[in-house]
Amino acid sequence: MKGFTADDLIDCYRRGVFPMADARHDETLYLVDPARRGILPLEEFRISRRLARTLRSDRFEVRVDSAFEAVIEACAAPKPGRLETWINGPIQSLCGELHARGLAHSVETWRDGRLVGGLYGVSLGAAFFGESMFSLERDASKVALAHLVGRLRAGGFRLLDTQFMTSHLESFGALEISRTDYARRLADALRERADFYAGGGVALQATSQAS
Repeated sequence: MKGFTADDLIDCYRRGVFPMADARHDETLYLVDPARRGILPLEEFRISRRLARTLRSDRFEVRVDSAFEAVIEACAAPKPGRLETWINGPIQSLCGELHARGLAHSVETWRDGRLVGGLYGVSLGAAFFGESMFSLERDASKVALAHLVGRLRAGGFRLLDTQFMTSHLESFGALEISRTDYARRLADALRERADFYAGGGVALQATSQAS
């Protein structure tokens, strides 16, 4: 998709579509508009008792936007069972530009000064579009997700888009909705204003539903 810009990418998110690539080293990208969409209702987010203990233990240091490019690199890296990724160079570059504009963010988990997990996504209005996550240690990405949800709740967000539904996300309360339902929720969220930086260190208070 030649000439595709960061402004074009913003417009895509506003229309409910998102970019993907067939492989890491394939420079082309295509737009996806799934018939069924994964979302994670912020007020129904739930965590296991074990994860709640991990959050309380302060095993990981959680940072925001301190290593955005490193998080994307880690999300795009091959791993057992997944040798290829949908994050190619153009997507990474475009997301980096959105980050420079304050529209893309990373939530990172660190241990002993080393980045061991995290996630990144795009923020528009009161909608957050989760893109990808990675984990090098047990629970590292889960802790990042819990902190993201806490931050989105504190900041007045209305929609956490997970793109696709997975069993992993379902365990946190994610559900799958129709394209029509998603479009309605997205329109409502885009009409509102939210602040990604309104709340820090609020994961436990905002995610109290332990199962």
